[in-house]
Amino acid sequence: MTTLKDIAREAGVSITTVSNVIHNKKSRVSPDLVTKIHEIIKRENYIPSMTARTLANNASPIVGIINHTLSHTGGGFLADPFHSAFIGSIEDRLRESGYFVMVRTVEDPRALEIVHRNWNLAGMIMTGLFHDEFFERLRGLNIPYVLIDSYIDLPEVCNVGLEDQKGGYLATKKLLDGGHRVIAFTSPPFVRKSGVIAQRLSGYKQALEEFDIQFNPGLVFEREITISESIKLGEELSKRRDITGIISSADILAAGIMTGMRSKGVYVPDDKSIIGFDDNYLCQITSPPLTTIHQDAYEKGVIATEMMLSLLQGKSIANKNVVLPVRLVERESVRDI
Repeated sequence: MTTLKDIAREAGVSITTVSNVIHNKKSRVSPDLVTKIHEIIKRENYIPSMTARTLANNASPIVGIINHTLSHTGGGFLADPFHSAFIGSIEDRLRESGYFVMVRTVEDPRALEIVHRNWNLAGMIMTGLFHDEFFERLRGLNIPYVLIDSYIDLPEVCNVGLEDQKGGYLATKKLLDGGHRVIAFTSPPFVRKSGVIAQRLSGYKQALEEFDIQFNPGLVFEREITISESIKLGEELSKRRDITGIISSADILAAGIMTGMRSKGVYVPDDKSIIGFDDNYLCQITSPPLTTIHQDAYEKGVIATEMMLSLLQGKSIANKNVVLPVRLVERESVRDI
């Protein structure tokens, strides 16, 4: 089996030089020498040892993508197309930089420590955190971390978020402008009074207020985002003749609602209009195609990864709180009344 020592001997360089080229640290190595080393690696089918790298550099090559929200969908939180999109972008960029990715759902602070200790993680990218005991335990691990879709107001925290309130506002205003006055807001259960869903609901309330419509808590429907629960909610909403418009905080929830309503003979947009949130591939294969709020999930993952790489390399980060824009994408699930 070919070793780093074998490659270094043939290339006429030190083992450290070969290791630097493999791990993309090529600033002090000539382009010709980089090419030569890569040719030897390819010819010999050399595969770097993760264990060897860890021992040599006293650093782990593994970055954890940690989900703290329990999912009741089959396949875990990866079943959501939104999560799949941003995790895919993270894996792409980290792989280019010589890191491996571990995806894990962690329920409590103790489990977080166990995962870190057992895998010796270089850093963590985490979704949907709040300023609570779990977050404080994360800070206590003393490793780099980047948050996604988290509302923690601390200047030292790196977070990539979204114009969630604006998204809820744009969706609701679209229905209001079309003459809808009784509009349901559907979402997974609220676990906190702050966070992504709370911000989207805030945008919903803002739009209602502009049209002098009093907020009605009875029009907020909380359900687990599973196929069965989404369809059941659609069946329930089909009975509400007063509701003409529906805001859904996730496309996957909107798709289930549409299916449930259709099973009861209530059709979109003839009988009810619906707007989703995320703009993933589901929007184009629902019947009819779903009007939704667009966010760039892939770009969200890219920015989070660049922050992580900067932290791992000891570089400063000029903007630690990035808020990505949203926009309304109109398709065929909304009609004016």
